[in-house]
Amino acid sequence: MHTVLRSATREVVIGPDQPFCLIGERINPTGRSIFSQQLRDDDLSRIAIDVEQQVAGGATVLDVNMGVPLTDEADLLSRAVKMVQGLTDLPLCIDSSVLEALEAGLAAYQGKALVNSVTGEQERLDEILPLVARHGAAVIALPNEEDEIPDEPRKRLEITRKIIDVATGRYGIPIDDIVVDPLAMPIGADTALVVKTLETISLIRDEFGVNMTLGASNVSFGMPGRPVLGAAFLPMAMTHGLTSAIMDVRSPQLVQAVKAADLLLGNDEWGSAWIAAHRAEQRRGER
Repeated sequence: MHTVLRSATREVVIGPDQPFCLIGERINPTGRSIFSQQLRDDDLSRIAIDVEQQVAGGATVLDVNMGVPLTDEADLLSRAVKMVQGLTDLPLCIDSSVLEALEAGLAAYQGKALVNSVTGEQERLDEILPLVARHGAAVIALPNEEDEIPDEPRKRLEITRKIIDVATGRYGIPIDDIVVDPLAMPIGADTALVVKTLETISLIRDEFGVNMTLGASNVSFGMPGRPVLGAAFLPMAMTHGLTSAIMDVRSPQLVQAVKAADLLLGNDEWGSAWIAAHRAEQRRGER
């Protein structure tokens, strides 16, 4: 199954037979106090730096989130989307929990975006899915309800089924435009949580065959050596059916692990991307 995203001039295809889709997470004020204050001061200049660094890091899609308290998030997100599209032709993931901001971001966007995200609560489904359908977007589906993340993989599968049934049956959204987030949880809280995430990925792949994504940094939260943990986790998840991740593409260790997995899983024909990246790194070292 393929999920197709587009900017005004570029198309990105997410699928199990495609190179892993790297969704750059950086254009987000969460945990960034200086950037948050800049946005409160109506200063969007930092976004240009974030775009440049993530494009250089190898991102194939960029997440854009403007969730800063005490601001007009809808206005900020609309302007940020336009700004990013003026700097790069990568497709965008428009990220907000505020309905008005999502609507403003989608209205400003040129192409077919990915919406981040919808959960299984009926109210959220009935608010967000009509917006997704109206704009012809794809959507990330999180299998949780009422702010509760189910512990058991089969419960997550059950909520995934509910979201897919409502999205396809009630709102006519194609199933290939639904990208499920199996909910990665921090290994520092419970060392069994990552195994449950991997089991959830396998269950969803086997039942629905949909594309999947997750917040890669969630797995290593609170632990030392986070790039090493992320670089180990992502290839494991790819073998279970993960086809994209929202991640820090500025980390060479993470990106190289994904690119190596693409090669070893047969999604880098003749190793051309791996060889090209290696040669580019050699050239940089010679400067």
